[in-house]
Amino acid sequence: MRNNKLRFPWLLVALAILAAPVEAQERGNGTLLDPLTRLLRGSGEEMERPQELQRRIPFSREEMQLSFAPLVAQTSPAVVNVYASTRVQARSPFMGDPFFERFFNFPQMPPRHRSSLGSGVVVDPSGVVVTNYHVVRDADQVKVAMADGREFTSKILLQDEQLDLAVMKIEGTEPFPAAQLGDSEALEVGDLVLAIGNPFGVGQTTTSGIVSALARTPSGISDFGFFIQTDAAINPGNSGGALINMSGEVVGINTAIYSRSGGSNGIGFAIPANIVRAVVDAAKNGKDYFQRPYVGASFDRVTAAIAEALGMERPVGALVTDVAPESPAEKASLRAADVVIGVNGRSVDTPEAVDYRLATLPIGSEAEIEVLRNGKRVKLAMPVERPPEGSGREVEIGGGPLAGVRVAELSPALAQRLRLAVNRTGIVVLAVARDSPAAGMGFRPGDIVRELNGEEIISAEQLKDIAEGGARWWQITLERGGRTIRQTLRF
Repeated sequence: MRNNKLRFPWLLVALAILAAPVEAQERGNGTLLDPLTRLLRGSGEEMERPQELQRRIPFSREEMQLSFAPLVAQTSPAVVNVYASTRVQARSPFMGDPFFERFFNFPQMPPRHRSSLGSGVVVDPSGVVVTNYHVVRDADQVKVAMADGREFTSKILLQDEQLDLAVMKIEGTEPFPAAQLGDSEALEVGDLVLAIGNPFGVGQTTTSGIVSALARTPSGISDFGFFIQTDAAINPGNSGGALINMSGEVVGINTAIYSRSGGSNGIGFAIPANIVRAVVDAAKNGKDYFQRPYVGASFDRVTAAIAEALGMERPVGALVTDVAPESPAEKASLRAADVVIGVNGRSVDTPEAVDYRLATLPIGSEAEIEVLRNGKRVKLAMPVERPPEGSGREVEIGGGPLAGVRVAELSPALAQRLRLAVNRTGIVVLAVARDSPAAGMGFRPGDIVRELNGEEIISAEQLKDIAEGGARWWQITLERGGRTIRQTLRF
């Protein structure tokens, strides 16, 4: 009984000590914890941890009322709605049929308009807007609606299908609210981010989440696989919208989601701001396309088996499989069987990462390439150059089984645009007209014509002359996706 009487006053003292700092904090006097309070609240070892690693409940009313609202108010005026309209010529299902066209005179059907809806971001007060390529693809007219309700007709300055980016320009009498492009390289997994866009056309919407992963390479989005993954809700209509960090900077352009239902499942992808900046700079400099630097080397993924054979601890990097003569890669003394593990001091885990790191560098600069060669780390200096354009002459073929194709001589620049290996040469199919004989024969863009009726093809003019010369049977040798295809056709 005596012990209980002694404990009770000490218990009151301890409770008073614990309550005092809370009351002081609510009055705005800070956390005045004395050593005894620290001992009662947690061990001294926990209190000595770095501030960013400490976790606690919010003590004050002000902390409980923390909000993203000031950040959204700062950035949202620069996020716009993008409305694209495409004129499509309607066709009767019986048009083109010889029987029906012989007995019926089909009237010309009026064209109809196909529209698409997306988002965009004003990145310069002069009215430069960034959105996704798939939002404005084949559009005849693109309108931009500001958050304050103003609408503008835009002009497309640059489109890049592989990056899924487009840059537009709108004109106004005063500067537009613009968002600043941040450094996407500074992002870390776990960072808080906000996604702002116009999902499902309901109006500007903000969602919050974190950076789930970096350097993701999802298939089916674009040929350029290097994305920021986030769990901030992204839905149809968010494409082209802003992914912003806690400083109000745009660190990514939302482009796609992984979903089986069409709605957000918490897996969204954004194009990093550093590559967006390079594309915007190209558009500002009057370019109507974004030119990637020419490397002159082919890369492959490092598998577990390759890593074991090369004595690597883990399968990372990009394996050099081929080096083109007189290319920047050859000038840097890059060799087949080298494994690229870093560019300008930043690690690379995949061939897509090599493409990304180099694409953000300006033409005329020099890149430091770190490779693993014979078990040793070697640093090489590689010039960042434009790909050679070649003659650039394109030829239309109007007869034979190739009627309706447009061909050209392969150059490094053209091979890069068509995503072909750097060492490929020959005459390549650029486009195939719809409903043409060539389309019916199954020709595709990217096909390389090697032989026609027993003759090796060395020029576009030669291919045109042979194809339009007339014959009943045709023997064609193509290269498609690294495979050789031989066909015998009757035409």
